[in-house]
Amino acid sequence: MTGEPVVRAGAVAPAIAAELPGLGIAFCHVMLTGDPLRRTPPELRARLRALSDRHRGAQAIALRSRAIPHAYRVLFRHLGLEPDTRRIPVEELVVGRLLVGGFESRVLLADALATATIETEVGVWAVPGERELRLVLEGGRIVVAGELERVAELFAPPEEPVERGTRALTLYAILAEGVPDIAVEEALWTAAELLAPRE
Repeated sequence: MTGEPVVRAGAVAPAIAAELPGLGIAFCHVMLTGDPLRRTPPELRARLRALSDRHRGAQAIALRSRAIPHAYRVLFRHLGLEPDTRRIPVEELVVGRLLVGGFESRVLLADALATATIETEVGVWAVPGERELRLVLEGGRIVVAGELERVAELFAPPEEPVERGTRALTLYAILAEGVPDIAVEEALWTAAELLAPRE
């Protein structure tokens, strides 16, 4: 990758925007030079270990009072989700770290998304291919959609998995009122840089 990818705002259905001002979606495209499901490089595994050392019990408890996690917790409640039951993305990762004793390394894609989420407190997801993403209503529920297809429920893993050999990804993050745009951009740029380092 020769520079930071362009982060774009996806369209939001008018009914969603009227009901939940501040809710949005941002995305960028990343071209890969290697298998996104390959073993994570040593430097990223070391970065995850350092994050594990910084996120112990006291930090996990304090996390929900921080501005970005608090904004997502408020959004969850507006969506009818109980954030102490279905956790926001960064809290889900941090609680998982407490249960197993560290952030476990899996494959490059999973570790890049986790690292970006932990470092910026903004959840990041990936779908294969270059897509134009938006938020729409489907059966009364807010979903992430492409131009023609449904991609995922809001804050749920994408329904189409990234497979070995995938060479293009669309990374996306959900915006909430009170979450700075720069934090969302930084989350997407972090994941992109880890997946396709700049030359």
